[in-house]
Amino acid sequence: MKPKFLSILCSALLLMASCQTKNTSDMQTSQQWDKVFPLSEKVSHQKVEFKNQYGITLVGDLYLPKSMNGKAAAIAVCGPFGAVKERCSGLYAMHMAERGFVTLAFDPSFTGESGGEPRRTASPDINTEDFMAAVDFLTLREDVDTGRIGIIGICGWGGIALNTAAIDPRIKATVASTMYDMSRVNGNGYFDADDSEEARFAARKAFAAERTKTVRTGKTTPGGGVVDPLPEDAPDFVKGYYDYYKTSRGYHSRSGNSNDGWHTFGCQAFANCRFLYYINEIRSAVLVIHGEKAHSRYFGENAFQYMMEGHAEGYDFVRKPNPVPGNKELLIVPDATHCDLYDGGKNNYIPWDKLDSFFNTNMK
Repeated sequence: MKPKFLSILCSALLLMASCQTKNTSDMQTSQQWDKVFPLSEKVSHQKVEFKNQYGITLVGDLYLPKSMNGKAAAIAVCGPFGAVKERCSGLYAMHMAERGFVTLAFDPSFTGESGGEPRRTASPDINTEDFMAAVDFLTLREDVDTGRIGIIGICGWGGIALNTAAIDPRIKATVASTMYDMSRVNGNGYFDADDSEEARFAARKAFAAERTKTVRTGKTTPGGGVVDPLPEDAPDFVKGYYDYYKTSRGYHSRSGNSNDGWHTFGCQAFANCRFLYYINEIRSAVLVIHGEKAHSRYFGENAFQYMMEGHAEGYDFVRKPNPVPGNKELLIVPDATHCDLYDGGKNNYIPWDKLDSFFNTNMK
């Protein structure tokens, strides 16, 4: 593949990850079951709403185990980056509810059925706040043991989950599954290929031009979702995204990744920050899961090393080693690709038993 084509393709793809169209009808809450997976007979489901500290109304799907007696441990789930809850996060939440947890899969701000304007926008601070607001919601429930709350972040929300765990000690256990560090990829490009002042300046000029166009027209420009039609020479990870987002396996009408993507500067704030600075100070339990063959594997491995040792490739800063290293784990799933950990792929790659034992062990 030609380098220029790969650069353009990667820019469109990794600033993507399943947003929704700008049409405000996307924010109309649907009570119908519209997930890409069937509802388990072992759990009950209800639509819920709650607000974050910015006053944005978030919409989520609450999954409750039918066999629950008394208070239970709880888990908030979000991802992939900007994704709608009708996909991966809902699947993770439902499976964990089958195992006895009260679970909440939610749409983050500016996404899906949740509020916030403009649509198709991401924010390091607001998205971190979204996770903490989900913890707030679970804390107020009478059926939740408030001392046993965890979170799961998938893809770009894996990085956001780590950032949240670093700031909120109410979270007793965190799973980052097939994670992206969205600040790193937006600032440095894929595999740090654009990690230079010149490349970042060129990106800033492009962002500035798009912002000027938006303020003059009053309209944002969609950046494009997963490339369609799929080029014959597309790399394997692009084919993986296509197979998930553009087929019945993971397509959803509210997903921009399946449709027209983020707007052109929707992820600009991530490009100018490195928001995992304090993860080396996380005292609570953390499990980082990645596929052996995932193109994104370096995000998880580097983040785990930095969390444990205070230094790693891709991190310009050096800090102290983790004060509580014994409850941190890195799990590499043999043969799995990035999207295999979205829904299990063709070989049920998601290690459900490991997730179950991790949360039960660390949220006693």
